[in-house]
Amino acid sequence: MIDIKSMTYPQLKAFMEGMGEKAFRADQLYAWLHQKLVTSFDDMTNLSRELREQLKQRCTLAGAKVVQQQISQLDGTRKFLMELSDGQRVESVWMQYKHGNSVCVSSQAGCRMGCRFCASTVGGLVRNLTTGEILDQVYEIQRVTGERVSNVILMGIGEPLDNYDNVVRFIRMISGEEGLHISQRNITLSTCGLVERIYDLIREKLTVTLAISLHAPNDALRRRMMPVAERYSIEEIMKACHAYVEQTGRRITFEYTMVEGQNDTPEHARQLCRLLRGLNCHVNLIPLNAVEGRLGTRSKGADIEGFKLLLAKNHTNVTIRRELGSDIDAACGQLRNQNKGGETT
Repeated sequence: MIDIKSMTYPQLKAFMEGMGEKAFRADQLYAWLHQKLVTSFDDMTNLSRELREQLKQRCTLAGAKVVQQQISQLDGTRKFLMELSDGQRVESVWMQYKHGNSVCVSSQAGCRMGCRFCASTVGGLVRNLTTGEILDQVYEIQRVTGERVSNVILMGIGEPLDNYDNVVRFIRMISGEEGLHISQRNITLSTCGLVERIYDLIREKLTVTLAISLHAPNDALRRRMMPVAERYSIEEIMKACHAYVEQTGRRITFEYTMVEGQNDTPEHARQLCRLLRGLNCHVNLIPLNAVEGRLGTRSKGADIEGFKLLLAKNHTNVTIRRELGSDIDAACGQLRNQNKGGETT
């Protein structure tokens, strides 16, 4: 069966022409899939019954289906557990901000990066998600909430650059005029620093925001927290970051999870300032969502504030991440690992 939802517009046009259909049929079909967000060929009412039957025989509309939902009573954040066609489950999060609705999506079922404080890595990598499965997390959330998504964050389960081709295709399709047309400037891609892929991303000439999961200001500490640091040094990552800023003109975000007694001292803050000096960037301090069996506990509030103040005094752009959904399973991978059924509100 052909995964029709993962086809780009040119691919779908060629596919329809191969079926003997006129080009405008591709326009109609692509709009049903990526604008009207239907989940059945039967709903595509401006296509002939014969064509719909042919599509059913040859193509699949498999995507992501919500099987559990948690809704924060504090701020309305929704966390979704979604099931894929093979039974694998991933997580997506819907967040409301003044500037619009944001959705955080997964790019893999599981993750092989092995970060020692993250729930997503428990059990390792099962498989990459298809482009259609990544898209359908956004589409399903729009169907469930009835509201338009204006910002997308590739920061759920998985390492996006470890599923490079599908993720880049996702970015191009969700930002394309034929689809939801979400601006690439409203798309954030988070990576733990796969250096070769960052350079590949530069060559794509996209305008997405790059977020680096740094979490430590020196290699020795980063290696203790993140196994991927054995492969890529911070120096290599920083060179790639400078190249990304130079080529795209986009400011880079550095994600820094605050783990008590591990990476939260004033000396760590000073090292971070020296590391980032001269780079157009922003530091996002993240209070750790502690996960049973994983590294560490959350830094004390006073230590996080002190860390932020030290960075700000040294002219480093910094914020503490606003905690949304703190009364639900907020950490990436927690809900999936519990593998519950049913709906929770």
